[in-house]
Amino acid sequence: MQEFFRTGLLMWIFGGASMAAAETIRIAVIDPFSGPAALQGEMGSRHVQMAVDDINARGGVLGGSKLELVLLDNKSSPQESLVVLKQAIDQDIRLITQGVGSHVAHAMTDAVLKYNQRNPGHEILYLNNGATDTALTEEKCNFWHFRFDANLDMKIDALTGVLSLQKTAKKVYLINQDYAYGQSFKRVAREMLARKRPDIEIVGDELIPLGKVKDFAPYVTKIKSSGADTVLTGNWGSDLALLIKSSEEAGLNASFYTNYGFLVGTPRAFGAAGANRVKTVAGWNANITGHPLERYYLDYKKRFKEDFGFMAYKYFVEMLARAIDKAGSADPVKVAKALEDLRYDGGVGEVWMRADDHQIIMPLYVSSFVKAGTSDVKYDADDTGYGWKTDVRIEAKDNIRPTTCKMERP
Repeated sequence: MQEFFRTGLLMWIFGGASMAAAETIRIAVIDPFSGPAALQGEMGSRHVQMAVDDINARGGVLGGSKLELVLLDNKSSPQESLVVLKQAIDQDIRLITQGVGSHVAHAMTDAVLKYNQRNPGHEILYLNNGATDTALTEEKCNFWHFRFDANLDMKIDALTGVLSLQKTAKKVYLINQDYAYGQSFKRVAREMLARKRPDIEIVGDELIPLGKVKDFAPYVTKIKSSGADTVLTGNWGSDLALLIKSSEEAGLNASFYTNYGFLVGTPRAFGAAGANRVKTVAGWNANITGHPLERYYLDYKKRFKEDFGFMAYKYFVEMLARAIDKAGSADPVKVAKALEDLRYDGGVGEVWMRADDHQIIMPLYVSSFVKAGTSDVKYDADDTGYGWKTDVRIEAKDNIRPTTCKMERP
């Protein structure tokens, strides 16, 4: 399968969707399907496919047209992303989605903006399903970019809000990946902690090369030596799982406040080492009171043999489908205008695409990784025996942050 991905273009059709061009609206998924971040890219494509199949099973869009995914392997590289973006354009695919890596997202939004400025009447639309660097909807905002996940500032606000209430938290160590997202995480975390808990001491601030560290023991030794009782990190994938496992092996007695502890595969990787010490922020978890989306979660797990958990993928597909129907067309300009101010009930409450900056406004949950099988934790994560227990829900209306975005509209 990897060899097919390396060709740069692969169509995945799950569920027997029609291949007739007249009956399909194609969406290019530009994410890593090889290399160190392939797990995240493949997991994301399955999440998106589930949502697409759900829309198609309900009759599709525009009275019967089907959505179809075209997967393009960018190998986590901004440069490779631009190569496969051109392939998508050459294939006359005008709806583009990407989400693994803000470093890629910065390159993508610049390229889409330039292309559209040079090709009026044949524009493409960039639908960001997970790259969270706040700058993408602030100083770099543009009409052709929409983000379907809470931005970094929203997530750090939620994490530091919970952290600030922990009276035992006195010394915090920051460790993040050394690229746009990680650099923004450390800056915003510092600002918010200083405002909410000026008594907390930042005893370390580390940037690591993205996806390249195999042994976190030296970093954990520094964290332990600093006396930190809390680690605040935006790390994801192996950079998070290996950090937590190494911390447990070294006997580091610290809590971990994470942005992506919930990502499918990550709980399996750190396992019991994360029990009662890892918290995460997300748009959903399987143990929310009342179990919203329980049927969807169970259907996804039965089909793909893994957990459903990343709401941004579902929001992206469902809001896109509604916008296409509202616009009466899949034309990118019309769809973009229909997406602005679009609201719908995403299963855990109303979500809203703010027109000012094309940033989704959505509920968030901060949760703890604890033993499953209790009344509060019905479902475990990644079949580990541990699951996410909600600590606090932040309502969508409380996630609305001011924006400085000044975008030009066609």
